[in-house]
Amino acid sequence: MQRTVMVFCMLVLWGVAGASAWALSLEEAKAQGVVGEKRDGYLGAVNTANQEALALVQDVNQKRRDAYEGIARRNRTNLQAVETLAGEKAIQNTKPGNYVEGPGGWTKK
Repeated sequence: MQRTVMVFCMLVLWGVAGASAWALSLEEAKAQGVVGEKRDGYLGAVNTANQEALALVQDVNQKRRDAYEGIARRNRTNLQAVETLAGEKAIQNTKPGNYVEGPGGWTKK
């Protein structure tokens, strides 16, 4: 039951994170290869010189952190467990050709 609640919350979270008002949308940034999904459940800047991407990463990650904290509280689990599960799901759901964080750094899925 707890895992089902977490998965549902993650689906809601992806909708919130994707609805950013930044000029560069999350999907566009992923498709352009300037951001990618990290194993810790957060977004990372593949191209750290892109200020627009950095701003998007900061915005999305704050929303994710808020959501993860709420999920952890509701499920009486620690934040790191929620972040790890979210990272696994995000990487699994990443489209081919987009970047994900691997043990050696950024790689295309």
